[in-house]
Amino acid sequence: MGCCGSAERAKREWKPLEDRSCTDLPWFLLFTLFCVGMGAICGYTIVTGGAARLVFGYDSYGNTCGQRNEAIEGVKLSGLDHTDRKYVFFLDPCNIDIVQRKIKSMALCVSQCPTEEMKTYGDLRRFAMINGSELCSYELAGHKYPSLPERYDKCPKLPVPQSKALPLFNRCTPVDISCYSKFAEAVVTFVSDNTVLHRLIAGVVASKEIIVGLCLLALVLSMILMVIIRYISAVLVWILTVIVVLGSLGGTGVLWWLYIDHRLTMNETVAKDLKEVKETNGETEASKDHMQALLVYAISATVFTVILLLLMLFMRKRVALTIALFHVAGKVFIHLPLLVLQPFCTFLALFLFWVYWILVLLFLGTTGIPEKNEETGLTEFRLSGPLQYLTWYHAVGLIWISEFILACQQMTVAGAVVTYYFTRDKNKLPLTPILSSVLRLMRYHLGTVAKGSFIITLVKIPRLILMYIYNQLKGKENACARCLLKACICCLWCLEKCLNYLNQNAYAATAINSTSFCTSARDAFVILVENALRVAAINTVGDFVLFLGKVLIVTCTAFAGVLALNYQRDYTEWVLPLIIVCLFAFLVAHCFLSIFEIVVDVLFLCFAIDTKYNDGTPGKEFYMDKALMEFVENSRKSVAPAERGRSKRSRAREEAELTEMKAMAPGTSSA
Repeated sequence: MGCCGSAERAKREWKPLEDRSCTDLPWFLLFTLFCVGMGAICGYTIVTGGAARLVFGYDSYGNTCGQRNEAIEGVKLSGLDHTDRKYVFFLDPCNIDIVQRKIKSMALCVSQCPTEEMKTYGDLRRFAMINGSELCSYELAGHKYPSLPERYDKCPKLPVPQSKALPLFNRCTPVDISCYSKFAEAVVTFVSDNTVLHRLIAGVVASKEIIVGLCLLALVLSMILMVIIRYISAVLVWILTVIVVLGSLGGTGVLWWLYIDHRLTMNETVAKDLKEVKETNGETEASKDHMQALLVYAISATVFTVILLLLMLFMRKRVALTIALFHVAGKVFIHLPLLVLQPFCTFLALFLFWVYWILVLLFLGTTGIPEKNEETGLTEFRLSGPLQYLTWYHAVGLIWISEFILACQQMTVAGAVVTYYFTRDKNKLPLTPILSSVLRLMRYHLGTVAKGSFIITLVKIPRLILMYIYNQLKGKENACARCLLKACICCLWCLEKCLNYLNQNAYAATAINSTSFCTSARDAFVILVENALRVAAINTVGDFVLFLGKVLIVTCTAFAGVLALNYQRDYTEWVLPLIIVCLFAFLVAHCFLSIFEIVVDVLFLCFAIDTKYNDGTPGKEFYMDKALMEFVENSRKSVAPAERGRSKRSRAREEAELTEMKAMAPGTSSA
């Protein structure tokens, strides 16, 4: 199970698509046991009644509505028969705990929610007598409501708003939700005015058809971009590169100009009368701080610009490889059009799992031993003892299984692209390469995916914990601790990104050679190190082009949204719909272009393996596409003159050394 347990091989023999065997089987068994544990948590919440309490609701005495209950020791009015009382009614639904974001009011099980507003206790009595639904505590008789002294504490707060039961969870909620405005403010912290919140929500409701249309537009634009991007030319890439370089040079120049201008102004100030300088001592110190900050910014920008220029200088000949890979990636999508559906399948799997996870988490919130809250007098259910760690187990499951689903997508795409690349005759491709890749994944490589996703989980959990601690320290005086935590968070984030990239290439190596995760990761790492400059060129130029594609989709969608929402003159009514549309557009563009990026990365790994172990001679023919073949031939042509020049110089040097040796040999000189 370790990464170093397998014996070292003298040389890796790459045999694409030839042999298949199960990889990392122990990790598959471990992941299966973990998933069984996740299912056991769900089963425990259902058996112990937590799921029923969440769905049907329960009152403040621990009774589940709509069923017969057992008495709870130490809790009065528990163990009641609520078969006819199926709805949860809150005596004061507007009594909301802003910090905990929950209703603090006493809850009762009733047979019917209030169908009209009730302003007096006489109205409560009449509603109880006519409908048989008593809205005060169980020990109070309905016909005595107006005269009971306990009515102020154990009856609903007047006026009682008209309520309506939720379709699934059987909670009586006020028809007029204005009393929830404070709760909404607690959730949406950036809104401080209720009228603004209402106008924002009204804008979303009024523009729902436009929002759906713009989301579909973003989806169509993403698909069109994936088709167009294969026709990207070297000229366009160089134009974009020049724009970046010029922007960096211009920004650096502006910073140095500001620094020099500030320094000259500072010198003029110092040259003035000494008395005036003393009077403006505070302003002088502030100016010095500003000048030092500008100097730091200017030096940093200069270093960045120099590094950027050096990268462009060394990678100028490798941009052509990125262009060729983009062309081949476009052909992959033509031969494998179902790759476009991968983001939908992954999103659907994640969505279903997240819904299940949230439901089980809510079940856990209503599972456990009933305890009476001494502060409020209400009965709450809490997990105690070893059972309280079920929530942590469930949280780890969220991260590991989510990463597992994403890794399955990467393995599926890698398997399909590997099949395409290493099939010489593209007309003989399988009818369903993607389905074949999914079947290979499920039959052979689920353990590899489980192991790779677990490694990402091990890095992500500490980062999330540190982020939580960092947020808790906000506003505290310990700035040094917060700075160290931020540095650790950044380091873990960088490590996670590097491991994600290595995992993706390890999955591709597994799809090629059917090797275990660690062996594949080592082989892929060796290939990437041998082609470090090419990797840098593809990641910089390719990622920059794809980022511009995301910006283009978001910009076009936002522009269309402004035109479509222009009829609403109040900006507060269309700003939220526009933000929603832009976020959705970026999410869609990221999902589609991330598939394109995976395809390019897998193609590059296949290309690097192909050029390393094949040279085009009989018996070692290339697998690569014509576009990549042209790149190889052009590279050979550019290298050949230099090699001929080196060979001529070496032959001349050898002839000179031979002549010199003959001259020094005895008996060769004339008498």
